Amino acid sequence: MTGTGTEQVAMQEVSIVRTTRRARARRVLSTILSTRRALVGLILVLSMVIVSAFAPIIAPYDPVIPDHGPQFAPPGWEFPFGTDDFGRDVLSRVIWGGRKALVISLAAVLLAMVAGGVLGLVAGFVGRRVDQLIMRLVDILQAIPWLVMALMVVAFLGPGVWNVIFAIALPGVPGYARLVRSAVLEVREQDYVTAARAIGDGPVSIMVRQVLANSFVPVLVVMTLGFGNTLIAEAGLSFVGLGTQPPEPSWGRMLSESRSFISVASWTVVFPGLAISWGVIGFNILGDGLRDALDPRMRDIR
Repeated sequence: MTGTGTEQVAMQEVSIVRTTRRARARRVLSTILSTRRALVGLILVLSMVIVSAFAPIIAPYDPVIPDHGPQFAPPGWEFPFGTDDFGRDVLSRVIWGGRKALVISLAAVLLAMVAGGVLGLVAGFVGRRVDQLIMRLVDILQAIPWLVMALMVVAFLGPGVWNVIFAIALPGVPGYARLVRSAVLEVREQDYVTAARAIGDGPVSIMVRQVLANSFVPVLVVMTLGFGNTLIAEAGLSFVGLGTQPPEPSWGRMLSESRSFISVASWTVVFPGLAISWGVIGFNILGDGLRDALDPRMRDIR
């Protein structure tokens, strides 16, 4: 067969793969919407996202300014979640705290995914000494407990939103690197990757358009589950004073500030705690549902 004929066959195979990928994406979306667990998780997460996105409209009061009402006013018609020791509306602070938590979690998860994904992609696609070097660095990072690493980073860099994002993202890099590397090792020898090489696609194009695109499903599931962990991490750092700084509202900070008078005004602890639980449960259920919907073996088991 001539070189031109070979290129035509290769281009046809790549085109078929791309068409199949789009059809699979539509099928995956349909499966997710028809999976009860994934749908419930999606509803919980979307409700949290919508409330946080429209915080300036939904929140009845400014979350920072004190003396909107009397100190420790119990939940009622005017203040549905009550007030805190400064007379601030707890409902408004919970809503704005959710917005801050989601922004930090989203940035941390994306940063960890991009950094870990690039490392895993390069390690799996290039192989040999580069693979060994990257994996040894990943082993070192993974050997350090995530809480210890996060505390070390924030203690060294100081409190602040971007420092918290980096501190939360860094411990998540090894997991994404190993996951992407494993998927790349499985995908890189497929026929459509060979066909892409045959039509002249460069290494970067092949890694992004062929290898990474066909390795994204497990990464998506881990990302969704990772949101719950980052919400807990952000709340934990804020609880010990290394996360969001006062007077900005933060769920973890609200728990820390209210724990000394929980017997007097329990609502100042209950509602931020319920908000954290809502977010974590929502993302975990969504992640489990995505795994059930995207993994045929899990569907067979269930």
